[in-house]
Formats: sequence, C-alpha cells, structure tokens
Amino acid sequence: MARNSLLSTLGKTRPVLIAGATASGKSALALDIAAQLGGVIVNADALQVFSGWRILTARPSVEEESRAPHALYGHVPNPESYSVGDWLRDIGSILGGDKRPIIVGGTGLYFRALTEGLADIPPIPADIRAHSAHILSRGGLQRMLEDLDAETRAKIDVQNPMRVARAWEVLQGTGQSIVSWHAQTPPPLLPLAACHALHLTSPVDWLNDRLKRRFDIMIAQGALEEARSNYESWNPKWQSSQAIGAPELIAHLDGYFSLDDAKTHAVTASRQFAKRQRTWFRKRMVAWQAVAAERL
Repeated sequence: MARNSLLSTLGKTRPVLIAGATASGKSALALDIAAQLGGVIVNADALQVFSGWRILTARPSVEEESRAPHALYGHVPNPESYSVGDWLRDIGSILGGDKRPIIVGGTGLYFRALTEGLADIPPIPADIRAHSAHILSRGGLQRMLEDLDAETRAKIDVQNPMRVARAWEVLQGTGQSIVSWHAQTPPPLLPLAACHALHLTSPVDWLNDRLKRRFDIMIAQGALEEARSNYESWNPKWQSSQAIGAPELIAHLDGYFSLDDAKTHAVTASRQFAKRQRTWFRKRMVAWQAVAAERL
C-alpha cells in the first residue's frame, strides 16, 4: 500500500499505533501522519526514553521534533531504570489530551500492556532476583519448577528458564503466583479495537541493508562523539547502556576495537535485535494491519 493511500484510511481522531522492527521506517511514517492529519507522536521504544542517546537510539532529530508535537522521548536520565509500568503511567495523561496520539516504537511489551492491560506486580527485591540467577547458574531449573503451583506450571513455558525464573521470583517476592497476578490485570488503557494498529513488515534483506546504511549515517551524524560524551559516566549495567551500538563504540574508545570493527559488531547486533523483534511481532500482532514497509 502506498503511503498516501494508507494515510487516507486513518482519519483524524482515532489513535494510531505503529509497530515494527528497528529501521523499518516507523518514525518517518508517524511524522507524515502528524504533519498531514495532526496528532502527537508518542514514543513506544524502551531505549528512546533515555536522555543520553539520541543518535544511537534513532530518536527524532531536533528538526523533526519541531515539525510535530512529540512526547516521552529522552525524558529519563541515563542512570535510571524505566519499566513497562512506568511507560504505561506516563502515557495515561497523554491519552486524555486534546491531540490524537500516534504511538510509535519497537517495544512490543509496551504495545501489549497498552492494548491488553498490565498486571500490577510489585517490584521484586534485588536479593530475590540475585538468588534466582544463582539457582539458574547451578542448573536449578527443576528446583524452581517444583516450588511453583500446578496451575502456573501448566500456563508458563517450562522449557524457558527466564519464564520459570520470573514466575519463581514473583512467588517468592509477593507470596502470590504470577498466574494469580495476571488474573487481576485491569482493563487496557487503549483497546486494540479502538485504534488503527499498523505493523510494518519488511523483507530481511531489505531491512539488513537499511541497518548497515543507518549505522554509517549515525556515525556521520556524530554517534562517536555521543559515545565520548557518555564515556566518563558509562556503566554497562544501566538499562540505557543496552542502546545498540553503545557498547561497541565504548569498546572502541577503550581501545578494544577499531572503529570499523565496532561498526561491524554494532550492525550484527542490530540485525540480531531486528530478528527478535520480527519474531515477536509475527506471533503477537496477528490482529494488527500488516503494512509492507518497503512499499511506503
């Protein structure tokens, strides 16, 4: 579907959701919608919320932000953590505003929480999470499973250590099973039926080529200088440090990689990340309208 044909179906009032893999053209589409039909562009990318990484996370540029209202971009300092629950709370006030929200990003869990609801599970204490990691490191998956109730074991992927560990941590930290918490999930803030929900799909080769060219563009735009500005405060344990390309450029500044090697590793990481996104969206977004990104 051509871009103008797609825009003609969206109207001017109904919320628009745009999901897709990194570099698939989501932000450009959102900006066109806002410019032609009005609305506020709202970030649904877990790394674009951080203040220190504009270029490497492909946040809209200052010029792009001047062309339409934007929200929830770069508002979280690098050292802080930011959860799905935090994002859901932040977007609540925007949904009640006077501008049509155009919610765009690549973090599937944000969209799932928004359109399906989110169980209000309290934060799990750090010592329980550390103990969970210790048990897993010693091959204790079966021990964790034995601690769970039969209903939870029947509903989670018992072959997935991370799913089992999460269920175990929730039980230990709250005294209540994760299944019980999910049963108490409140109604969604924005049901899927109330939105234009667009899933940008793309051929692997087309997207991989864009990822390679995009990282070259990022370097030309100052990504290495951005890494230098974050170098003194760099902490690999921070959530913000998961920005694709950040560990590689920091490693270059530390002398471990040449710049060419850093670029190669970053592009590989980008492609692996995009693959995970495509798999997640393909399984979870069957009710969304698929839009061929390469045809827009």
